[in-house]
Amino acid sequence: MRATPTVYDVAERASVSTATVSRVLSGSDRVLPATRDRVLAAVAELGYVPSGAAKDLAARRTGVLGLCFPDLVGDQDIASGGPDTPTGDATYWYDEVIRGMERAARRSGYAVLIAASHASDDINLVLTVAGRCDGLVVLAHTAPARMLEHIATRIPVLLLAARREAGETRNVLDHLTVANEAGAYEVTAHLADRHGYRDIAFAAGPADSPDSGSRFDGFRKALTERGLPAAQQPDYRGDFTTAGGRRAAAAILASPARPRAVVCANDQTAIGVMAALASAGLRVPEDIAVTGFDGIGLGQHLRPSLTTVAQPMRGLGEAAVRLLTARMADPALPSRAVELPVALMLRASCGCPEQPAPGPMLTPATASQ
Repeated sequence: MRATPTVYDVAERASVSTATVSRVLSGSDRVLPATRDRVLAAVAELGYVPSGAAKDLAARRTGVLGLCFPDLVGDQDIASGGPDTPTGDATYWYDEVIRGMERAARRSGYAVLIAASHASDDINLVLTVAGRCDGLVVLAHTAPARMLEHIATRIPVLLLAARREAGETRNVLDHLTVANEAGAYEVTAHLADRHGYRDIAFAAGPADSPDSGSRFDGFRKALTERGLPAAQQPDYRGDFTTAGGRRAAAAILASPARPRAVVCANDQTAIGVMAALASAGLRVPEDIAVTGFDGIGLGQHLRPSLTTVAQPMRGLGEAAVRLLTARMADPALPSRAVELPVALMLRASCGCPEQPAPGPMLTPATASQ
């Protein structure tokens, strides 16, 4: 069994004193940025949980469930307050997951503590939240799995939108995701089988996103099974925002051989691609067909409306609460890897007939302002 790391181990790994480690973890600004980064890297690598946080984790119960995810501030261009406000397009998925979690938690008698981490404080934030709740949901790549494994010895921890990693300790962390690979396979197969498209490209999300990676796997599998060319790496890459979709479209427009269809890793990417194509005078789907993934409400209001793979976003939040409360009731439960189903929503952006809009219609360009 692996020994629990101590503050001395962290200090040795970071080549600093134990006092410096304590200052970093207490949030003191009396530490050079480079030193702080070394200490936090050592904490992450070793999976160290400070004794104070460990004591907090042991002092049950709080009646609170925690949710930690990366900060929403970033490169977004559906935002009423400008590109640096956290009210933009990346909030769609998070909002639905949070609503589902809050609703299920309330039914179970719990409140939800929500925290968005910045790259510089994610480790401290996760430890702080963990010390104030009875169960913790953490979005993929918000904190190192090794640290979460240590936290999970004291409270249930569920990783959201994350596959089990190589070397991850079994029977410690629960995992919850959706059928990303199957959904991407289905929409790609539809483009090839129903519409006869042969040159199909993939616009991926961030390189470290498990969801994007699984969706690309499904995309490649569908093409390979049909004898169609399938690149080893995504043809284009965005960052799950409409701005990222616009950049992917710029690369498409600059290519000497444009694809006939583009499978996008999420709906925001697809909306950005559609807006940029429209601005360049190309028609969707007549010139280039476009599909998304997630099923955000905005997609059905666009013209053309967005073909997408709908995932149960609120269902993810509800399932997370069920998994956490079940483990709280029985800590001896084996770890679970739960995958929720998805559904293909056929609309006009792939070439299917347009459906009546449920409300005001938007052009992709208007939606991405």
